[in-house]
Amino acid sequence: MSLLDAAAAVRLNAYAPYSGFKVGAALRSVEGREHSGCNVENIAYPEGTCAEAGAIAAMVAAGDSRIAEVAVIADSPAPVPPCGGCRQKLAEFADGDVVVTLATTDGATLRMTVAELLPGAFNADHMDRV
Repeated sequence: MSLLDAAAAVRLNAYAPYSGFKVGAALRSVEGREHSGCNVENIAYPEGTCAEAGAIAAMVAAGDSRIAEVAVIADSPAPVPPCGGCRQKLAEFADGDVVVTLATTDGATLRMTVAELLPGAFNADHMDRV
């Protein structure tokens, strides 16, 4: 199963009773394992948590620490980029040249790097004086 197939499969498990907008994400760690996540909404936080954040949490919980590749899929007219918070999380766990494949359920794709998604990302180097 490809990473995009894994993202499409987990997307079906998304809990989106308020927006109806289901998103799935899958990533491959540098250790070679696949981790996936989907968005989860709730009444107190109807915009919910993001699929990418869920996949990263699953990766960390499994003991992996770095991302090698990411795929994100949603039922939308154009590929949907990660939100700002997820872009920062991706930058925390992936090098700038890591490829993120954004896709629609209709088959459209857009490939970008983490650095293209978040130019000027905040990182630990910014805290060298602390």
